[in-house]
Amino acid sequence: MLDFTAKTKELIDNLKGVCTSYGLGNDGNEFKIITQVFLYKFMNDKFGYEVKQLEPKLAKAESWEKEIAQYSDKQYEMLLLRMNPDSAKLKREHYLSNLFNRQDKEEFAKFFDDTLRDIAIFNNEIFSVKTGTGAKITLFDELSNYITDSSQRDNFCKAIINQLVNFSFEKIFNQKFDFFSTIFEYLIKDYNKDGGGKYAEYYTPHAVSKIMASILVDKPVSNVTCYDPSAGSGTLLMNLAHAIGEDRCTIYSQDISQKSSSMLRLNLILNNLVHSIQNIIQGNTMLNPYHKVGDKLMTFDYIVSNPPFKLDFSDYVSDLETKQNSERFFAGFPNVPKKDKDKMAIYPLFIQHIMYSLSANGKAAIVVPTGFLTAQSSIEKKIRERLVENKMLRGVVSMPSNIFATTGTNVSILFLDKANKKGDIVLMDASPLGVEIKDGKNKKTLLSHDEEQLIISTFNTHEAVEDLAVVVSYEQIIDKNYSFSAGQYFDIKIEYSDITQQEFINRIEGYKQNLEKYFAESKKLEADIIKQLGELKYE
Repeated sequence: MLDFTAKTKELIDNLKGVCTSYGLGNDGNEFKIITQVFLYKFMNDKFGYEVKQLEPKLAKAESWEKEIAQYSDKQYEMLLLRMNPDSAKLKREHYLSNLFNRQDKEEFAKFFDDTLRDIAIFNNEIFSVKTGTGAKITLFDELSNYITDSSQRDNFCKAIINQLVNFSFEKIFNQKFDFFSTIFEYLIKDYNKDGGGKYAEYYTPHAVSKIMASILVDKPVSNVTCYDPSAGSGTLLMNLAHAIGEDRCTIYSQDISQKSSSMLRLNLILNNLVHSIQNIIQGNTMLNPYHKVGDKLMTFDYIVSNPPFKLDFSDYVSDLETKQNSERFFAGFPNVPKKDKDKMAIYPLFIQHIMYSLSANGKAAIVVPTGFLTAQSSIEKKIRERLVENKMLRGVVSMPSNIFATTGTNVSILFLDKANKKGDIVLMDASPLGVEIKDGKNKKTLLSHDEEQLIISTFNTHEAVEDLAVVVSYEQIIDKNYSFSAGQYFDIKIEYSDITQQEFINRIEGYKQNLEKYFAESKKLEADIIKQLGELKYE
C-alpha cells in the first residue's frame, strides 16, 4: 500500500511538472487540469477493474482492452448495463490506451478534449453538479485551451497522456477511505488555500473531522441523510460518511464556490459516494437554500459544518429579512460593520440555519469561534438560549489554539442533538492538548492519536474528567447565564497541607518580618528620591 501511495503521489507531482513545463505552474487553471486529468485516469482504471469483475476472461487476458475490442456492439452494450449504476460508463474509444495509441493523430489536443467531453456527456446524469438554478456543471473542461499558445497544445496533451500509462490503480480499488483521503489531500494541497473564495474553502484538519464524526456517530445507523451547508471540499462529509458507512447514507451539500463543489465531486467519486453527486449544489445557502421538500426546507439526520466565521454579507441581509425567514433566523442578523465589512460575523446565520434544518432526532456538529460560547451580544446569546430552551444541546469541545494553521482564531465544536432532552451535557476544554509545530510561516497544533481518542471516548461516555470535561444539566447552564465554556464549571481547587500551631506562628512571624523589611526599604527609597529631586532643583 505504501508503494501505491508513493506511485500515486509521484503521478500527481509529474502532472504538476508537465503543467509547469508548459507555463501553467501556479496558474489558476492548473487546479482544473491536475484534478480532471487525475479523475480521467481514475475512471479509466476503475472501469477496467469493474469489467474484469463481471467478465473473468477479461481478467485473464494479457490486455483487457484488446479482448474487449472483440465484443460486438450488442455484447458491449449488455456489459455496460450490468455495471454498477454509480460507475462511470466508457465507450471503447474513451479508453486511455486508445488515446495513448493515437498520439500521432493530427490535432491530438482536439481529440483529447473531445474524448473527455464525450465521457462527460455519456455520464452526465451521474456526475454533473448542479447550480442553485438547476444548470449542470459537467465533469470535464476543454483542458488544452488553457494553453494559450495553440501550437503547444498537442504536445501538452501528449505529455499528459504519457504520464498516465506508467501504472494502474486497479489493485487498490478494494481499499477504503484512508487511502483515498490521503491521496485527495495530496491532490488538492496546493489549491485549497484559505481566502480563495467567498465562503470557507480551507481544509478542515483531519483530527477535527474525525472527532466530529466519531462523536456524532456513536452507534450503528442506516438509511440516513447527511448535510453540510458550507461543504468546501467535503472533508467533514467524507469523515461522517465513513463513520456511518458509505452505503448506509446519502449526502447533501451546498457551497457558493464552484471550485469547492468541483473538489467535493472528486472526493465523492474517490470515496465510493457517486450516488450522492446529484445532491451537490453550487449556490448561496443562506439566500437560496436548494434542498427542499415541496416549498419547505428539507431536514437532515446529520449535519456537519465548518462555516465561514466572517465575510461581507451586507448585500444580502435585506433579502433575508422576510416573513418566511423569521423562524429560520429567529435570533436575527449580524451587524454590518461601518468599516471592514468583510469582518461581518456570518457564522451565526449558519448555526441558525442548521438548527432549522435538523430532523426530529437530528444531530449536528459545527465549528464555531470559541468566543461564541460566552458572547453576550444579542444574536449569539439568543442562539444559546434557544439551544437550552429547546433542549437540543449535547455539548462543546474547545480545541487547542492553532488547530487550523491558516487562522489564529480559537475554535470550538458545538454538538447539537434534538433528542437530548434529559440533559447530561458535556463541556470539554481540550485546549491544553496537542503539540505545536511550524507549518510554513504559521504555527499548527497537532493532536496525537491517543489525544483524539481521549476526547472522543470522554465525550461519548459522558465522563467528567478533572481539568478536561464536566457533565452539566440545562439548569446549571441557565444558572451560569447560558455560558457553554467548560472552564466556568470546573471546581476551584485549593491546595493545603496540615501544619502544627507552632509552625503556623513561625510562618506568620516570618511574613511580619518580611513586611517590616520591605516597608523600611521603601521608606529609604522614598527619601533618596526626594533628596535627588531637591539636588536637581538647585542645579
